[in-house]
Amino acid sequence: MRKILLVIFLVCGFEVYILKAQEVDSILVPIIEIPTVPSGEVELLDIKKFKDTLRVLTWKDYWKFSGIVGLNFSQTGLWNWASGGNNNANGVLFANVSLTYKKKKIAWDTRLDTEFGEMYTSETTYPWRKSGDRISFNTKLGFEFKKTWFITVLGSFKSQYAAGYEYGLNADKTEYEKYVSNWLSPSYSDLSIGIDWKPNETFSVYISPFAGRITTCIEDTLNFRTTYGLEPDQKFKADLGFNFKATINFVKIKNFKVLTNIVIFTPYFSKVQRFGNFDVDWDFVISYQFLKVLNVSLFTALKYYDQVMITDKKGNVGPRVQFKEILGVGIGYSF
Repeated sequence: MRKILLVIFLVCGFEVYILKAQEVDSILVPIIEIPTVPSGEVELLDIKKFKDTLRVLTWKDYWKFSGIVGLNFSQTGLWNWASGGNNNANGVLFANVSLTYKKKKIAWDTRLDTEFGEMYTSETTYPWRKSGDRISFNTKLGFEFKKTWFITVLGSFKSQYAAGYEYGLNADKTEYEKYVSNWLSPSYSDLSIGIDWKPNETFSVYISPFAGRITTCIEDTLNFRTTYGLEPDQKFKADLGFNFKATINFVKIKNFKVLTNIVIFTPYFSKVQRFGNFDVDWDFVISYQFLKVLNVSLFTALKYYDQVMITDKKGNVGPRVQFKEILGVGIGYSF
């Protein structure tokens, strides 16, 4: 009897174990229904649902090109105008562009500010006159030794394209034209090494205690080289001094640009310019483009050169602040 009960117990226990195992298997391994694809058809994977999070950097990520180019034009016509004046037409072609490169610890900034303008004034002895002529090019290459701080080499060049004249009246009220400047007469070339602070892409400050400047006046017919700080028989001279430069290149707003830079230089060992008497160049451009092709721009240039002698209306000769302003509306492109 005991043997029969033992067999019944073992059989019942085995059946319970099988039922429990089936129950656990049904929970841990759910049945997954796989949709069937009709014969002869292939289901394509929609790649738009996937987003690639990796991107290979290209040259466009390191180089940035921005600026303003355009042509400003103005015309004045007078008929029986009691206040007086002259009929005139004026056109100025200009460009203010910058190219920057930044990759790892290397930064390279290059900028060109240039213009050339002609004015026609009727009823004058010399109707064709320059209304603008300027070349200002500078480039600097730096290595970042600390965040936002760079050891930098800077080079710059300033001159003009064509001959320049000064106009006035003789004692008998006749008009005269005096030849005063030309290409490389004068020109200013700077080469220096210093520290450049660039906290962002808009602003930078450069200081150099080792700055060299070469001043030229190569035109042989010019007998006024002393006007630019040279001797009468001297075509060029070199000075070693201190250089400071600050630049703002604001391009954050679409179609709106603000470009400005100021450069200050003073020589250490000049016979005609004491250390601390600074040469100053400050250029400022603000531009807004509208209707895709029209451009409103304001350009100002302020200069003070301690060795450039200027004669005022009273006949006094000495260094003076030079200032030019151009407000124009014309065809332009901002990028």
